[in-house]
Amino acid sequence: MKDYIKVDEWKIIEEGFDPHHHKISESIFSLGNGRMGQRANFEETYSGDTLLGNYVAGVYYPDKTRVGWWKNGYPEYFAKVLNSANWTIIDILLDGEQLDLAKCEVIDFRRELNMKEGYLKRSFKAKTALGKEVAVEACRFCSMVDDETAAINYTITPLNFSGTITITPAIDGDVMNKDSNYDEKFWDEVTKATQPDGGYIVMRTKKTGFEVATGMKFSIVQNGTVIQPKAEAIQKEKYVASKVELQAQQGQSISIVKYVANLSSQNHKPEGLIVQLTSTLNRIAAKGFDTMLAEQAANWAEKWKHNDIIIEGDASAQQAIRFNIFQLNQTYTGEDDRLNIGPKGFTGEKYGGSTYWDTEAYCVPFYLSTADQKVTKNLLLYRYKQLGKAIENAASLGFKNGAALYPMVTMDGTECHNEWEITFEEIHRNGAIAYAIFNYVRYTADDAYLANYGLEVLIAIARFWSQRVSWSQAKEQYVMLGVTGPNEYENNVNNNWYTSKLAAWCMEYTIEVIEKIKTSDKAKYEALVNKINFDEAIETSRYKHIIEKMYYGYDEKQGVFLQQDGYLDKEQILVKDLPAVDRPLNQKWSWDRILRSCYIKQADVLQGIYFFEDQYDIDTIRRNFDFYEPRTVHESSLSPCVHAILAAKLGDEARAYEFYLRTARLDLDDYNNDTEDGCHITSMAGTWMAVVEGFGGMRVRDGKLSFQPFLPEKWASFSFNVGFRGALLNIKVSKDGVQIKNLSGNEASVLVHGKEQVVKANDELLVEA
Repeated sequence: MKDYIKVDEWKIIEEGFDPHHHKISESIFSLGNGRMGQRANFEETYSGDTLLGNYVAGVYYPDKTRVGWWKNGYPEYFAKVLNSANWTIIDILLDGEQLDLAKCEVIDFRRELNMKEGYLKRSFKAKTALGKEVAVEACRFCSMVDDETAAINYTITPLNFSGTITITPAIDGDVMNKDSNYDEKFWDEVTKATQPDGGYIVMRTKKTGFEVATGMKFSIVQNGTVIQPKAEAIQKEKYVASKVELQAQQGQSISIVKYVANLSSQNHKPEGLIVQLTSTLNRIAAKGFDTMLAEQAANWAEKWKHNDIIIEGDASAQQAIRFNIFQLNQTYTGEDDRLNIGPKGFTGEKYGGSTYWDTEAYCVPFYLSTADQKVTKNLLLYRYKQLGKAIENAASLGFKNGAALYPMVTMDGTECHNEWEITFEEIHRNGAIAYAIFNYVRYTADDAYLANYGLEVLIAIARFWSQRVSWSQAKEQYVMLGVTGPNEYENNVNNNWYTSKLAAWCMEYTIEVIEKIKTSDKAKYEALVNKINFDEAIETSRYKHIIEKMYYGYDEKQGVFLQQDGYLDKEQILVKDLPAVDRPLNQKWSWDRILRSCYIKQADVLQGIYFFEDQYDIDTIRRNFDFYEPRTVHESSLSPCVHAILAAKLGDEARAYEFYLRTARLDLDDYNNDTEDGCHITSMAGTWMAVVEGFGGMRVRDGKLSFQPFLPEKWASFSFNVGFRGALLNIKVSKDGVQIKNLSGNEASVLVHGKEQVVKANDELLVEA
């Protein structure tokens, strides 16, 4: 756990430069706007340890799978969001000497991410090996208003000398992914050009053929005046730059404003990219940096109106929740149903930047409450449009009759994960997609989605489950063999409780939706039956039999659901009794030792109890929580939030708060020693869940919002906004009680501690403690 980020309610601040923290900071201070983003790499040259990262949403490469043993059904490639052309470069020479913080004495270094207004600011003083001292201030952002653009304002001041400062703004397309399986570079150059005040380069991905045009336009200010110095155009393979030499006087500043655009053939015709790029650059340069920055602040102000969480009395917790919300909004805006939410967003390349089940299980609740419902609907449509490939994926594994197995990892619907115990066995991802449909409809009452899209997906998933179970003569029940549950520290187990529970629920929910659509839109139902050749009587009869006869492991002595067969055969040593030097297990133990241990990576049985808590009494939830949590090492970023929510439900304030801080500050404090690979974006939605569903106790009950809130001891109050079926509510929990403000023109009825409260339009009420 690191502790170098300063606490501030609206800013992420690093003071002093420690190269050992640099890659962590590159992740934490990343920027994005839903369409493009980049790690917080320095503008000037840095020869120290760094992970370059510039990303364009939806642009990927199918990197050929590399495994020691090839198994039938293996995906041929792992899809990777690519490190794209580096547009941040502003190279600096001081009388011919390179400005490089890896080789300089660095003084007064400060890096600041302003979350309120959406920009990154950096300042430092540096002394070179030859004794030249300079001060630098840099500010940059990825525009939320023009989401294919960004801008940088870089100012340098010589402190103890007068001489030649050479400024070289550049775009470098000769980049590669650190995680390339064969050290292959994924881009080919198409064309490039330079102008006196900028240039561009067009790159094309190998195999997938995406084209991305990256361009820059710059202006230079010296002594407060815009100047037009002579620039030397530089072109190399996959590289364009403009070199400007200026005579600088001691104490006088020189600024360069660099405007950047990234245009993809996803959104523009390839033959029109350069024209569109030039037009975009001219437009934003005409606006100017200050105007763009003001627009950025206004855009973020509007976002914060709707999704801010305010915590009074705990600045560390406040900073953490805002950081998580900020990164979520930078990653996904919901404007494009071809895009999804990679586990690292725009902050790193680990996990390939692809879609995982994290989206449906963790991100959907956040976007349902904080954004227009079309945002979540687009996440569901993303999966609907890939249903055909999910059916193909299941067929490649031997499933028939339109059964669908959604991929564990994907960009376009094709499975591209190459670890066998996950690719073939972690099939609970199918259930997460069905649960997201249920969650969306429960929240929005958009039953039309079920008729138009949802039921088709549900039937395909139910068909998969009905074929994936096996009938056990010995048990006279259906069993689920050879799976991996959410706890990835167990592979190839039988009867994982969570997977079996989710499978049966999927079939039960599918039957429920069939009955609903038959009643509400019979014509649409019959059209679907014909389209997918669905024999309702035969297929639903099998679903019902499986639901009735599904086997679930249970230990009578402990009174808990068994995570899987044989779990209690493992040596039961609790996490608290593990030596600290053994943690984290995934970095200290062999895989064999982990698999033989009782230790749980993340919520597994408890994930199922979180999804289906209404089916269990409080004592059942407590027994399972008290049994499994002490055996959980929380070495998945997705783990602490579920435990925080369940601990809050159980009234266990101490553990709920502990888990909240762990999930909220996971990246800021580098809990798992892996933030340098990128931030844990999808788990950040879990941080929001920990506050709203945990401390706020928010649920949907019979078409109404229900709250069972409590106030953590360290907080004076907390408040959050929730959009629900046309109403926008602000919920504030304090020692006085629960204050509800209706910020919309629609009356709202909610439950607070089980009692109905009606809040009139644009009105408020206080439910006293």
